Parts: sequence; structure tokens; C-alpha cells
Amino acid sequence: MQKQGKFILMSREEFKNFINNIKINRKITLIQNHHTYIPNYKHFKNNHFTLLEGMERSHLERGFEEIGQNITIFPDGLIAICRPLEESPAGIKGANSTGICIESVGNFDVGGDRMSEEQKKSIVFVNAVLCKKFKLTPNVDTIVYHHWYDLNTGKRTNGKGTTKSCPGTNFFGGNTVEAANKYFIPLIKSELEQMDEVAQIKKGQVLANLLNIREQPSTQAKILGQHKKGEIIDIFEVKDNWAKTNKGWVCSDFIKIIN
Repeated sequence: MQKQGKFILMSREEFKNFINNIKINRKITLIQNHHTYIPNYKHFKNNHFTLLEGMERSHLERGFEEIGQNITIFPDGLIAICRPLEESPAGIKGANSTGICIESVGNFDVGGDRMSEEQKKSIVFVNAVLCKKFKLTPNVDTIVYHHWYDLNTGKRTNGKGTTKSCPGTNFFGGNTVEAANKYFIPLIKSELEQMDEVAQIKKGQVLANLLNIREQPSTQAKILGQHKKGEIIDIFEVKDNWAKTNKGWVCSDFIKIIN
């Protein structure tokens, strides 16, 4: 994690820990997805803070109080907190008061930048982490694109009227509601499912000198091997006084849960 002035730059795991450990008092119902258009990939040279400072200067010149977005995601997958999440963003007219604004650096219109795999991972990951934090079900009412809102009225028109192409006509298959439903929302749901699976895994320390690993949760079941005293093991399920590891079943009486 790196900090320069108001900006905090972090990895995906650091971002998850950061979000899980902050308290947000305002109500969050929307996660906005944008692209910067400019700066784009040709401007990115591992100069994260320089680009953030440049974006803030641009926003100030346009009459904003500070940088508009809460979060910026870079081509290398790093994530920056730019504007406190406690503050409403200046992202989408009509959708800011309960929103969090994510800007992904790049031009993702057709013919523009080809999104890197690391940035793809981080965009999906950040949306999933925010959904989990604020107990939002990923769908096109909670995950929204700038393109779906009229620039003049602030009303949601799903791409009709006076709109921007943001987050890009090639953003995860397109910027339409249909494209989001088909290509983007399923990725966020899948990421959330993986997070839930990982959260269910517990760590345990073996207390017995040698602990039998059995094929089934029974003392009559076949012995597959043994764990040694002090060994740290992953526990995926607990059933009666048995615990399931990646190698088989062990008696939980001889396991100390350590998380």
C-alpha cells in the first residue's frame, strides 16, 4: 500500500481489507462504472499518482470541489482510493447521493484500448467487494453504467437521449443493459461466490501427536494418512465431531480452530 497526499494506492487484497475495516455511514445502493477515456493506456507508465493528480486538476478546472471518483482502477490492476467513500461522488447526475463511483483508466470504446487481464480482474473484484460490503445483489439496478443516464435530466434512460458512451462501447462486451446482464454481472456474481467459499474455510492446528485422516467421518472408515502435531490445516466442513480437510476427515476433538 502506498499513499501520496489524499490518494491511497493498493493491491486487490489490500483493497478488500481496507473496505472491510472502514465504516460508511451514508446509504449505498449504486456502484457506478466509468472509464476515463483520457487519460488512457498510452498515458499510463506506472505513473499512478501523477495521473490521479492530473485528473483532480482537470476536475477542479471544471468546477468540481475535488476529484470526482471515489475509486480508480489502473491497467496494471492496482486500485486507488481518490475521494473518501463517505462522500458522494461527482460521477452520474441523478445517481450520486447513494452511489460509489469507479473510474477505470482507459478508453474502452470500440477501437480504443484493449483492457488488460489484471485490470479486468480488479474491476470485477472491486465491484464484488463493494456488493459484499454494502449487501447489494449484483444486477443492473445496483451495478450501473454512466451511459444509462441522460446527461441533462439525470434520469435513467438505459442509453436513450443525451448520453455518453462511458464506460465504453467495448466495456466487457458493450455498454448496454443487455451487455451488462450477459457479460459483466455474471462475472461479479461468480467472484462473490468464490469469496463466500473462501470465507467458509477455517484454519485448524493439530493437537494430537498423529491424527488419522479417514475416508469418511467414522472411526471405522479407511485411514488415508496422518497429520502431525502442530500442523496447520484447512477445514472446509465440520460435522458432529469430525472436520473435513482437503485430504479427508479427521476427529475435531484433536483440532484447535485458530481463526
